Amino acid sequence: MFNFFIEEGNKHNNRYIIGGADYNHIKNVLRMKIGDEFLVSENNVSNLCRIENFECESVIAEIIEESYQDTGLPIKIFLFQGLPKSDKLELIIQKAVELGVDGIYPVEMNRCIVKLDDKKKKSKTERWQSIAESAAKQSKRTSIPFIHNVLSYKEALLKASELDVFIVPYECKNEMKSTINALKNINQGMSVGILIGPEGGFELNEIDLAIKSGGLPVSLGKRILRTETAAITAVGMCMLYAEMKINGDNE
Repeated sequence: MFNFFIEEGNKHNNRYIIGGADYNHIKNVLRMKIGDEFLVSENNVSNLCRIENFECESVIAEIIEESYQDTGLPIKIFLFQGLPKSDKLELIIQKAVELGVDGIYPVEMNRCIVKLDDKKKKSKTERWQSIAESAAKQSKRTSIPFIHNVLSYKEALLKASELDVFIVPYECKNEMKSTINALKNINQGMSVGILIGPEGGFELNEIDLAIKSGGLPVSLGKRILRTETAAITAVGMCMLYAEMKINGDNE
């Protein structure tokens, strides 16, 4: 079932009035008809709707079931990703959004190969936000995770230190016990930061600074993972822990 995000103010008398690009997508791309159903997400709530009519280049959609589904996690996950080369960040954003992150912070680190000027940062961020929106629609998210402007390493650590739990997957940390202990700190409603290094990993001084900022070094296993694999693995690990241990889906 297709999912669309609506801004406040487009709801009138138990109906949504959908225009702009979404109208064109519904009518001319998807070729949906009166009576077809789809999901509308607004304010972290997903409602089941049925097309009632097409009027003045708008879709009139009646809400037939409120709070139809809740795909949110019981925790908030924020990914701090060292800037990778090529289009790897696009893949990371897509998969991290599907897995449930609430926000992604691209971070400039010492071993980052990519160097972006202010103009490129702006255009890249717009592109990354568009990818996050598409992934949120595909995975039936009830909100669109934000993609922050590129941060310096110190700025990223300051943001991460404000969260309840801050974990740092590190290739030199080879004890899974540290990972288990870090996950045990996560409880209902908490915010969790994950810091992933770029190609080439962290420099020692970066790890030292992360630890001083409250970061908990953890292992993702004995194998050396690419930066995009590490990001997806770490987010998936926290997602599964939240779903199984906090939501109790393992009972």
